[in-house]
Amino acid sequence: MQGDGMNYVPEGKKPEPVVKPGEFVIAAAALDHGHIYGMCQALTEAGATLKWVYDKDPEKVKAFLEKYPEAKAAAAEEEIMNDPEVRMVCGAAIPSERCALGLRAMRAGKDYFTDKCPLTTLEQLEEAKKTVKETGRKYMCYFSERLHVEAAVYAGYLVEQGLIGRVIQVVGLGPHRESPGTRPDWFYEREKYGGILTDIGSHQIEQFLFFTGNEDAKVVKSQIANYAHPQYPELDDFGDCMLVGENGATDYFRVDWFTPDGLRTWGDGRLFLLGTEGYIELRKYINVGTEDVRGDHVFLVNKDGEQYFNVSGKVGYPFFGQLILDCLNRTENAMTQEHCFKAAELCVRAQLAATKVE
Repeated sequence: MQGDGMNYVPEGKKPEPVVKPGEFVIAAAALDHGHIYGMCQALTEAGATLKWVYDKDPEKVKAFLEKYPEAKAAAAEEEIMNDPEVRMVCGAAIPSERCALGLRAMRAGKDYFTDKCPLTTLEQLEEAKKTVKETGRKYMCYFSERLHVEAAVYAGYLVEQGLIGRVIQVVGLGPHRESPGTRPDWFYEREKYGGILTDIGSHQIEQFLFFTGNEDAKVVKSQIANYAHPQYPELDDFGDCMLVGENGATDYFRVDWFTPDGLRTWGDGRLFLLGTEGYIELRKYINVGTEDVRGDHVFLVNKDGEQYFNVSGKVGYPFFGQLILDCLNRTENAMTQEHCFKAAELCVRAQLAATKVE
């Protein structure tokens, strides 16, 4: 049974390096969230060379070096920032500290790749936008529930081919396992984790923008609740939200911390794409109730009938190679900066607008 999404690291099934060793050097700084492992795993599979790691906690650095012995422990963050070979800084800081790390990296001439959520306030967003404009550097985000899930990558191909027509509605379900006793203190502090809609809701909003082709959207209604954690009054253990895109497509998503211990994975993540000519369902991590231990289940229904695909190990994760090439060529094929910042903005706005259910 997989414990929690914080330490979930998809292993690349079809690594396709886009550069030779040493051509794209990266560093890891701030190891507060386990997603740093997935980020570095995907980038190194795409050909990046991991040179440095830094964190204030030597135990985190020690654990990281056991996984990536090729990296060197930096004595201070400045050692990474001052190294001219480093092209990208990867960070999984406490959410409220992610923007500040990115500003330091960009001002040092590095592109920045952060764990989700990319930031926690609208003030941080404005600072990030300003610094991107001033430096010409990238501020990218690891929206792993689309970028590091083969079913989601494959769904993107199906939509691009027009197999369900125009996508007019998205429903996303993002349950997570809390794993009490394993979470750091900041996980329960609103100012630091940003609220559930800012945090894990960011996955859902980014997916909506991507699959519907929207560059902007409005929050129609959002809600948060603390149903079962009175000992942590600042924790949102449930949240949901409705959005409408500028092209009229709509979205509903639910995120929560109520994955039961009996589930074999950390969350039964689902995504439903309704098109004008069909629909797609993704069962990302498990097909619950079956003996199939794989994830990446894709169901397609359109005029040609019903189709099922299991794409585990068949698609790969093209975003990470595209991101490396974008950094080298100053292009925007993996993700545009506007898309990343719009997802960041909307998840913060959803949290700010949320009604608390008592």
